[in-house]
Amino acid sequence: MALPVVQFRDATLEYHERRVWSDLQLTFEAPSFVAILGPNGSGKTSLLRVILGLTPLTTGTVNVLGAAPRRGNPGIGYVPQHQSFDRDLPLRGRDLVGLGIDGHRWGIGRPSAQRARVVQDAIESVEAVAYADAPIGRLSGGEQQRLRIAQALVGDPQLLLCDEPLASLDLHHQQEITGLIDGWHRRTGRTVLFVTHDVNPILPLVDRVLFVVNGRWAAGTPDEILTSERLSELYGSHVDVLRVHDRVLVVGDTTGSGFDLEQPHHLPAIDDDAGHPPVGASR
Repeated sequence: MALPVVQFRDATLEYHERRVWSDLQLTFEAPSFVAILGPNGSGKTSLLRVILGLTPLTTGTVNVLGAAPRRGNPGIGYVPQHQSFDRDLPLRGRDLVGLGIDGHRWGIGRPSAQRARVVQDAIESVEAVAYADAPIGRLSGGEQQRLRIAQALVGDPQLLLCDEPLASLDLHHQQEITGLIDGWHRRTGRTVLFVTHDVNPILPLVDRVLFVVNGRWAAGTPDEILTSERLSELYGSHVDVLRVHDRVLVVGDTTGSGFDLEQPHHLPAIDDDAGHPPVGASR
């Protein structure tokens, strides 16, 4: 029987009296590849921060890898959004990867044969050997993101958190990055939580979806959650979910326009004070 990797019970998060989400009842087990979806400000990144031990819950509990969340948990790898480095930053690609081992200490880690081997293995796993010794700021966005993935995986984590790692990347690099993350997931049988505005690049890889919007949430398989009925319930207004050329499109009836799931904020907002309970389902 699979042990829970992350487990939320009666979990509520509020910022300055604004409720982000409430009564979260979720269990993620290994192996699973989970897409976390929702509009800007819906609490997707906040959920990752809770798991990382950076943000406390307002009420309820969360268990991560068998214990309470804590900062610097070596069992968690983290891939952030792509942001370009300064071109003149005196940091090589392999130095960035090495920070995944000892980045919690000041400065670059002390060299050793074992550390060098672990870093090299991580670089090879993302096929970044050719540019690992180049200045990180001179690399392309896709190359930089490969090295961020190597940094996240260098400690052999049990759980990989990805916070919109495809943002600002073109389609080719999106495919490369999703392939690397899915390859690690399949090789290791471990769990990926993948925050994204657009589920389409990872839809074939996902076995669970968590959708959060205006304090409400729903979790289940993609076929259970990405439906007109379920998203209409979440948004509090009629929503059509269409599949066009293997892409999921969402259409809100008040706008009369079609758009991908990366743009659900075009839908009408839910009144947070309406008193409706959150929509929840877990398996």
